[in-house]
Amino acid sequence: MSHNPLSQQPPWGQPPASGGPSPYTPPTPQPERPKWARKRILIPAALMVFSIGMVAGSDGETKTDTAASKKAAPAATVTATVTATPAPAATETVRAEPEPAPTVTKTKTVRVAVAPAAGGSDDGSGSGGSAFYANCTEVRATGAAPIRTGDAGYGRHLDRDGDGVACE
Repeated sequence: MSHNPLSQQPPWGQPPASGGPSPYTPPTPQPERPKWARKRILIPAALMVFSIGMVAGSDGETKTDTAASKKAAPAATVTATVTATPAPAATETVRAEPEPAPTVTKTKTVRVAVAPAAGGSDDGSGSGGSAFYANCTEVRATGAAPIRTGDAGYGRHLDRDGDGVACE
């Protein structure tokens, strides 16, 4: 097995050069500046801020001790206004009588089928005779239910299932 040296830089970076300061030794302390150097800057800056505050806080008037400046402040005046409201207008009461409701009368029409006489002629056509029923309620009211094909009063409109027997 042969050893191939890496031709590119490793992913964690280049090792530090040996000529610089060692990361394992504490840094050397800086020489201390004289304390009067701070005062030389801070005191004039504080005076400048104070004077700017004085100028900004003044309203531009000079304060003098004269009689005009000691004048009393104006007093507030309250004015009340009363308005008269008009009396309410007279009201008129009107009574209305309701109209009587119309009377509704229900009329029920009942058709009665009369069975033909026993001696009647039957031509065998199966026309169902001369009786006519509008619905099965009428058939049941006359007592003719059920009606078969060929009986008096039979109609296809009464036979729901089409088996030849109506109003079953």
